[in-house]
Amino acid sequence: MEMNYCMRCGARLTYKEHPTDGAVPYCESCGDYRFPVFSTAVSILVMNPERTHVLLITQYGKPHFILPAGYVDKGENAEHAVRRELNEELGMIPLSVRYLCSHYYEPSETLMLNFAVTVEETEPQPNWEVDSWRWFPLDEARKTVRPGGLASRLLADWKE
Repeated sequence: MEMNYCMRCGARLTYKEHPTDGAVPYCESCGDYRFPVFSTAVSILVMNPERTHVLLITQYGKPHFILPAGYVDKGENAEHAVRRELNEELGMIPLSVRYLCSHYYEPSETLMLNFAVTVEETEPQPNWEVDSWRWFPLDEARKTVRPGGLASRLLADWKE
């Protein structure tokens, strides 16, 4: 990701050698280095209590199934974002939350922090953001999500 303008004053950035990080965007007006800024979100692998099925959703009129996900709010830690997003979008409370891995999603310049959760309640109460939902056996979930997407990578790597 290339930064061209200072996020504080709007001046055009140049590159200046940083003592430890090499050439870094630099604002002559502010007299400070500007490191890349990007969004952070959580992606949630939701499993039933027996851990045999994965919950996939569709959203915003798009036809493909995805994992529930959402942005981390300012001042919020990732684990709280998982609990909040799961409750907001699906009305579910996780019994356990476990960090898995991260992926950088370039189209939206977002660092995705991926988590696995187990829920007790298997009948979601979705809000307006969720068009549909369905529980899939893991092998079927892997075949259902869009090939090459973040959900596809996460499900391909998933091992209990």
